[in-house]
Amino acid sequence: MEKIRIELTVNGKQHDLLVAPNRTLAQTLREDLRLTGTKQGCEVGDCGSCTVLLDDVPVNSCLVLAVQAAGRRVTTIEGLAQGNELHPIQEAMIQHGAIQCGFCTPGMILSAKALLDRNPDPDAGEIKDALSGNLCRCTGYQKIVEAVQDAAAKMGRD
Repeated sequence: MEKIRIELTVNGKQHDLLVAPNRTLAQTLREDLRLTGTKQGCEVGDCGSCTVLLDDVPVNSCLVLAVQAAGRRVTTIEGLAQGNELHPIQEAMIQHGAIQCGFCTPGMILSAKALLDRNPDPDAGEIKDALSGNLCRCTGYQKIVEAVQDAAAKMGRD
């Protein structure tokens, strides 16, 4: 299969890649760029573990072809921390015990970030709605919702 040259910006860094036309963004991130924080779960768009931000909008990277992301900005979980300083949502997830196995966590955090970027003071219902595409089998959702509420409050004070 002939490969296609694409450019994409991932976590602020420009990448020039050759990809097969049927290669997903999730595969490209994990295998070509070694950004393994993006998880591959169901690979059919049901679980949300592969969620990344594409031009600041949460998408299931298992359903987006890498060629569709050409010329666009991708943010993965690896792009949130600033050096050793975690993003407030990451900190809140830890503080609230909202992480157990951690498989859903990157997608959950990126979905929460997209929500807080567009609505800095969401209520619990809005948080649940924004996270509805991300499945968690370990924690239940209450601690996750509380963590997002706490992060929103902290981010609002900054």
